[in-house]
Amino acid sequence: MISTSDFRTGLTIELDGAVYQVVDFQHVKPGKGAAFVRAKLKHVETGAVQETTFRAGEKVNRAHVERCQMQYLYDTGDFYTFMDINTFEQVNVNHDVFGEDIKFLKENENVTMMMYGQRIIGIELPYYVELVVKETAPGFRGDTATGGSKPATMETGLIINVPFFINEGDRLRIDTRTREYLDRA
Repeated sequence: MISTSDFRTGLTIELDGAVYQVVDFQHVKPGKGAAFVRAKLKHVETGAVQETTFRAGEKVNRAHVERCQMQYLYDTGDFYTFMDINTFEQVNVNHDVFGEDIKFLKENENVTMMMYGQRIIGIELPYYVELVVKETAPGFRGDTATGGSKPATMETGLIINVPFFINEGDRLRIDTRTREYLDRA
């Protein structure tokens, strides 16, 4: 058990049978009434964010989420297959566990998996990834004057908006948190 006064960003807690990660928190001491903690919690499995209010000093269960390094091998159609780097054991994971986050990964790339008990509940992506543009409309001279953007499909199937001057075959750096184009790599 952990007190709400000990909250910090990144802490994982168990609430109503689900695992949440503390994204943001604020201790509030109003002029009238008891102090409380307002926390923004991210559901680890679904990624949904919710705001919750706790009484100051209230106890919640701490979720012990383990992190281990695995290598993304391939997609079988029904499962994603990963290999534990230390034991070389292969693990199949359902498609619905990762959602759209898997589109940031290329085959044979190392990732940090989050495990709760014996169950994989998600992956920790790096802050940015480098991917090659597989398909986009061609850029024309003078397009950059308007400062617009166009959709581009990356080598992993991820679709993002990129500036007009980006062409097929360009290697781009993409922010995994905002899903936005950063620059050419």
